[in-house]
Amino acid sequence: MLRFLTAGESHGKGLVIVVEGMVAGLPLDEEYIARDLRRRQGGHGRGERMKIEKDHAEIISGVRHGKTMGSPIALLVPNRDWDNWKTVMSVCPVDEVIEPLTDLRPGHADLPGVLKYNLTDIRPVLERSSARETTARVAAGGIARRFLREFEIDVRSHTVAIGGHRALKGALVDWDKVESSPVRCADDGAAKKMVAAIDEARAAGNTVGGIFEVIVSGAPAGLGSHVHWDRRISGRLAQAVMSINAVKGVEIGDGFALAGVMGSEAHDVIEPPSQNKGAWRRRTNHAGGIEGGMTNGEAIVLRAVVKPIATMTNPLPSVNLATGKVVKAHYERSDICIVPAAGVVGEAMVALALADAMLEKFGGDHLWETRRNYDEYLKAVSSRFPLPFAGED
Repeated sequence: MLRFLTAGESHGKGLVIVVEGMVAGLPLDEEYIARDLRRRQGGHGRGERMKIEKDHAEIISGVRHGKTMGSPIALLVPNRDWDNWKTVMSVCPVDEVIEPLTDLRPGHADLPGVLKYNLTDIRPVLERSSARETTARVAAGGIARRFLREFEIDVRSHTVAIGGHRALKGALVDWDKVESSPVRCADDGAAKKMVAAIDEARAAGNTVGGIFEVIVSGAPAGLGSHVHWDRRISGRLAQAVMSINAVKGVEIGDGFALAGVMGSEAHDVIEPPSQNKGAWRRRTNHAGGIEGGMTNGEAIVLRAVVKPIATMTNPLPSVNLATGKVVKAHYERSDICIVPAAGVVGEAMVALALADAMLEKFGGDHLWETRRNYDEYLKAVSSRFPLPFAGED
């Protein structure tokens, strides 16, 4: 129902995004998307590239007079650093000899990429596999987020851990503190330790990883399906987040912790709608808002593990692709920690997956049509108890 494509290289002219399947009539402007692009560029531990780029997505099609038209939406994010790479990344042949990059980087796409595409230079792989591409995902996610807001669905993220330091778990997250924190963590004490860990890694020529958490409020019950593996919303969300650079693990709800508890502690007791103003609720949320491959009406809670960045100023030993000799891995300007920024990318991917599921469930070619279908569905599942048989008035 909703899909997006991105194109562009880290040091090319820019990034191109095409979003297809969005309904007509959705209010949308460049500033709404720019907000998340700015959030992605922040966070303690980011590299020098963030001082160069001032990411802004220009809408070049699919929107007229401030509203989507139902046609594909195309966006363009220019790379300011392109001015320094016009020869190296020229589309046309150049007379100048460009030295190939051949010192492989452990933990990157370099070796599998050159083997797959029969290359003798890691530059083409490096350019596209770069996390610079996540700028395009955040731009696409901004459109999905704007759609979800029409249904009062909110997607937020915060940092849970960096460098072995973990935030205390609270009942509610102070989102204002998250957005003002240099590491996007609401726990001030843990945040200071995270900042110190990043600074220590920088001084040692090293990098650190961590965990971010995405929380979705307002999603209705019934998104996704139990009937096929590829329609389960849990799998769709996990795949979307696992596709983010450096993410090596995803859990929903209590996730891996459920392996160490009894069944009576793992599941969420269902309460009758009469106790919750006609709404189906759970006493707890160990399931993270998803049961049987479908949303259950509780908050969706998803966490992702972000490995330490593989590009380090003190590089690991590696192998030269051309000579086969042992060398130090190539160093390309990079970050020390991307966990705070990765959370923003996680929001975008979750928003895109949920917007797709919303359109799958409620359809519509115009926003009012989707809204009508959505409202009727909410009436059907919350206005009467017990539920009638299907088709019964």
